[in-house]
Amino acid sequence: MNRIKVITVLFFIGILFNACKKEVKPIIVTPNDFHAAVDKVTEVMIHDIFSPPVASRIYAYPNIAAYEIMAKNNNDYSSLSGQLHGLSEIPEPKNDQQINYDLAALIAHMDLSKRLIFSEDRIERYRDSLYGTWRDRNESEFNSAKEYGLLVAQHVSEWMDKDNYKQTRTMPKFSVDSEDPSRWQPTPPAYMSGIEPHWNKIRPFVIDSASQFKPTPPPAFSVEKDSDFYKELKEVYDISNEITAKGDTSEEVAIAQFWDCNPYVSVTRGHLMFATKKITPGAHWIGITKIASRKNNADVMETVHAYTKTSIAIADAFISCWDEKYRSNLIRPETLINQHIDDSWEPVLQTPPFPEYTSGHSVVSGAAATALTSIFGDDFHFDDDTEVAYGLPVRSFESFNKAADEAAISRMYGGIHYRAAVEIGVKQGRDLGRFIVDNLETKKE
Repeated sequence: MNRIKVITVLFFIGILFNACKKEVKPIIVTPNDFHAAVDKVTEVMIHDIFSPPVASRIYAYPNIAAYEIMAKNNNDYSSLSGQLHGLSEIPEPKNDQQINYDLAALIAHMDLSKRLIFSEDRIERYRDSLYGTWRDRNESEFNSAKEYGLLVAQHVSEWMDKDNYKQTRTMPKFSVDSEDPSRWQPTPPAYMSGIEPHWNKIRPFVIDSASQFKPTPPPAFSVEKDSDFYKELKEVYDISNEITAKGDTSEEVAIAQFWDCNPYVSVTRGHLMFATKKITPGAHWIGITKIASRKNNADVMETVHAYTKTSIAIADAFISCWDEKYRSNLIRPETLINQHIDDSWEPVLQTPPFPEYTSGHSVVSGAAATALTSIFGDDFHFDDDTEVAYGLPVRSFESFNKAADEAAISRMYGGIHYRAAVEIGVKQGRDLGRFIVDNLETKKE
C-alpha cells in the first residue's frame, strides 16, 4: 500500500514539474518586425535631427548587415562582399551553432542602428523589450542568434568606420563667398551654415566616385532679363505667385508640402525660435519601400532586400548630389528674388541650408525609384501614406517613377529650386540608380 502511495505521489510530482517547465517554441521573425525596426530608426532620427545625407548613411549600414546575414542562408541572393567598396565577407557562425538567421539579422540591424544615432537609449529600450520576449520564448535559440548577429554587426561596423565619415566631422565649415553674386548665401529665417560641405569625401557604396555622375552645369548665372538663368529665376517667382493665389485649393502647394521632408524647419515666434521636425527625403522613400513590400506580401528576405537595395541607391545619390552642390555652389531663388524682383517674397517651403544645384529631392527620388522599379516593376500602383503622421493626406501614384517626377517638380512649386535643378537632378538620380541596378547583383536570376 505504501509503495502504491509513493508511486502515485511521484506521478503527480512529475505532472506538476512538466506543467511548470517553460514551453520552448521557435522564434519567428516576420516582415513586420523589420518594418518596425526601420520605423524605430526613423523615429529616433527625427528626434535627433539628422541632416538628409547623414540620415542616408544611417539607413544603409544596418540594412546591409541584415541582408548579408540572410543572404548567407539563402541561395537565391548574392553576398554584397566584393561588390560594395571595401566590404569583405562576413564571419561564419561557429560550427556547432544552429542559427536563426532571420533573428540574427534583426539583432545586427538594431545593434548597428544604435551605433549610428545619438539617442542610443531609445533604441536600447526598444531592443531590450524584444530581447526579453525572445529570451523567454527560446533562450538557446536567442543566445545563438544574438552572438552571431553581434559578431556580424561588429564586422560591418569596422568596415563602416573606414568610410571617412569621422574625418569629415573635423573638417572646416563651409566658407561663404560674399563677393560673388552667383554663390550660395545662407537663407532666412535661421541663416544656417551650409550642411555637409565635405559629403563628397564619404566612401561610396557602388558608384566609382562622387563625381561619376557629374551633371551638366546649370545655366550661366546672370540677372540680365533676357538670359536663360534669369528666365528660370522669374519662372520660380511667377509659379509661386500663381499657385499661392489659389489658396487652399492649390494642388501644386499640396504637392510641395507633401514632399517637403525638411528635417529642421525653423519657426520664429517673437523672440523665440524653435524647430518642427520631419522626415528626410531618404526617409520618405524608405517609407515607400515599406508600403511596396507590404502590398507585394514580401517575405522577410524580400523585405530586407528591398530596404537594402533602396537605401544603397539613396546613400550613393546623396554623395553624388552633394558633390555637385558644393562644386557649382549656386545661389538659391529666395536670395535673388528678394534682391532683384520682390524683397517681401517668401517661398512656399522654407529654403534648406545648402547650395541649390542639383536638387537633392530630385536626385534621390530618381535613384530610389529606379531601385524600387527593378524590384517591384514599372507599373506598381501604390498609396503613399508616409506623410499622414505630419497631417498630410495620402497621395496615390501609378509607379515609382511617377512619384519621383512629382517629388522633383515639388521643389519648383515650393520655390526653392530652379527648373534645371529638378529636371537635370532627376536624370542624374536615374542614371546613378541604373548603374547600381546594373552593377550590384543581389537577387540571382
